[in-house]
Amino acid sequence: MPELPEITVYVERLQALARGQSLQALRLGSPFILRTVEPRPETFLGRALESVGRIGKRIVMEFGGEHYAVIHLMIAGRLVWRPPAAALPRRVGLAAFDFPAGSLLLTEAGSKHRASLHLVSGAAGLASFDRGGVDVLQVSPEVFAAALRRQSRTLKRALTDPTIVDGIGNAYSDEILHRARLSPFVLTCTLDDGAISKLHRAAAQVLREWIARLREETGSGFPERVTPFRKEMAVHGKFGQACPVCGAPVQRVVYAENEANYCPGCQTGGRILADRSLSRLLKDDWPRTLEELEKLRPRSRD
Repeated sequence: MPELPEITVYVERLQALARGQSLQALRLGSPFILRTVEPRPETFLGRALESVGRIGKRIVMEFGGEHYAVIHLMIAGRLVWRPPAAALPRRVGLAAFDFPAGSLLLTEAGSKHRASLHLVSGAAGLASFDRGGVDVLQVSPEVFAAALRRQSRTLKRALTDPTIVDGIGNAYSDEILHRARLSPFVLTCTLDDGAISKLHRAAAQVLREWIARLREETGSGFPERVTPFRKEMAVHGKFGQACPVCGAPVQRVVYAENEANYCPGCQTGGRILADRSLSRLLKDDWPRTLEELEKLRPRSRD
């Protein structure tokens, strides 16, 4: 799922390419994409794109007369910039916003139809998409701490909850927690001010670094390779690979449709966290430390 760094660069490039231009057409390639009936799509035609912004992981396109198009890409949704009136791709093309300079295409791989487009008018309609989470790039460590402590949650869950923290998902929460050297399953209520300050600092560093990296990669074009799995990442998607900091093998805990990737050497004091399904299967054979894990690895022959 595109998260704060990817959404930020999408917003910046769309601003640069289409701001001030009038919408010539709004084409819908799937009946599933549009989640609202008022205002109707035709009322957006001829209105200039006044600004592009972000609410959490949603992209907000503001047109004249307080008309807003709110796009949530979810897991498999992506945005593509193509020449004017470009055809929507078969099977994956969901919607197209046609401007004089080019067309913004919304695509989604797969068949679950989770990406969404809401058309709303007025500040009140737009405000309904704000889940209330804090933006770590904008708030102080004290405000960040207050948000985390409102409820007792695991750090992984707190960082990815849009009512607590804004714009962070599965991938960057892994990277942030690794940078902060904190376990993904430590409870927020157990952290002292120093640990929360360290987490806030790590979050800001990771997000800013990735925004800068994606800006450089995109240049004056439009993001083309948006993926949560990057070779530069330390732990996300790196199960079994060596941690770039301490060399310990990266571990993961799979739950529901997500997973937490972490380094036991940097984040859990060498302890291997229990994976619900595997630890239940292996029971007493489940390795609990790096030493026990190493004993299970096959030794190479001399």
